[in-house]
Amino acid sequence: MLATRVMPCLLLRGGSLVKTVRFRDPGYVGDPINAIRIYNEKEVDELILLDIDATREHRQPPFEVLGQIAGECFMPVTYGGGIRSLEDIKEVLRLGIEKVAINSYAVERPSFVREAADRFGSQSIVVSIDAKKRDLHRYEVWTHGGTKRTGLVAAEVACQMEQVGAGEILLTSIDRDGTREGYDLELLKQVASVVHVPVIACGGAGSVQDLRAAVCQGGVPACALGSMVVFFGQNRAVLISFPARDELEKAFQE
Repeated sequence: MLATRVMPCLLLRGGSLVKTVRFRDPGYVGDPINAIRIYNEKEVDELILLDIDATREHRQPPFEVLGQIAGECFMPVTYGGGIRSLEDIKEVLRLGIEKVAINSYAVERPSFVREAADRFGSQSIVVSIDAKKRDLHRYEVWTHGGTKRTGLVAAEVACQMEQVGAGEILLTSIDRDGTREGYDLELLKQVASVVHVPVIACGGAGSVQDLRAAVCQGGVPACALGSMVVFFGQNRAVLISFPARDELEKAFQE
């Protein structure tokens, strides 16, 4: 396993995989089971799966789909979307998913993160933070799939989530999502410098050099990949892929 964790981040919508650009215009990517079988063959170490509509549609996680995914997947999976109760978490974990990511409800009720960590262990609880640049050095947290602004500062929310028991922070730049323009390194630095739990960079990866920059300049120990591992070329032809292990090792050793 690489010292730096690198993982696909797949978006689920209505039982299909999609990919957004700046959290808008979800385009069809394919069937989640087919994608997972490809990632199994490529020996990917872990996977993030996010249902982008569950919270906005006020519904629970798609338990049936998650059961199918857990049955096919050879790697640990983190699931996020629609988590609003301890029973939701219990059922997701029972299906064989290793971690849950809590986003909107963590901001609405931070005490829920503490309850979840106490019940299931911090190692099972990821808090997902979606942030958008508001001015030169300020990043604001948005919830409900990037549709609801909170007025809260990303780094301050991350600190609070660590204090209430989050084991990891999944930090997504809304501005960079799907663009393949590179991670927002300033956002990564602001958050990674004030928390002690692992921060997973998400939003903007377009090359293995972007991953290296996230680690060496952004200060994070893990990177999530979206468009980079589901599209190919400027026309965004669907191609489920993943960087070769030796390519990743070389990038992080340079």
